[in-house]
Amino acid sequence: MFAVIKTGGKQYRVAANDVLKIEKIAGEAGDIVQIAQVLAHGEGDNVVIGAPFVEGATVAAEIVEQGKARTVIAFKKRRRQNSRRKIGHRQLLTTVRISEILTDGAKPSKKAAAKAPAKKAEDKASAPLFKAPKGEPDDLTVIKGIGPVAAEQLKEQGITTFAQIAKLSDADIEKVDAAMPFSAEQIGDWREQAKELAKK
Repeated sequence: MFAVIKTGGKQYRVAANDVLKIEKIAGEAGDIVQIAQVLAHGEGDNVVIGAPFVEGATVAAEIVEQGKARTVIAFKKRRRQNSRRKIGHRQLLTTVRISEILTDGAKPSKKAAAKAPAKKAEDKASAPLFKAPKGEPDDLTVIKGIGPVAAEQLKEQGITTFAQIAKLSDADIEKVDAAMPFSAEQIGDWREQAKELAKK
């Protein structure tokens, strides 16, 4: 039996035990998630088509791991204008294993794997990467490539000033790259811009 599901703005044809990477969904490895947007399901000539979704049908999937796609670089240059812009993006991805295709409002038969209590580890993971300095924060959106959303994400990780970004070491950049949806090349470009802005 197969199903056609929609998640992250994309459609996938899946069957039980298929492993695929989709745009990030919330959860940890071992969690069972239900994808409710089922466009069609069936087997052979017996296929049910939704309008747009099949009522009562869901697909249960087990989260295998959370990760990132390869960095995509967008480079724009305007001739004779001394203008160039380089932006990197790494899409957050979730690898899932399809457990079963459910119809008529059925519930998943498989439950999430039991997890040992790890309160201290969770607290550590939720802590910001850096300690925000005292004083007024800078407007990080002045840096090309940092929009309001990215500026807010950096603020949540304790990065609030040009001086902080300018002083990021290569090791710090790798740490930010691993924890946030920004590429190392992108952060390195921000660092060079911040060095100039910090002088003003």
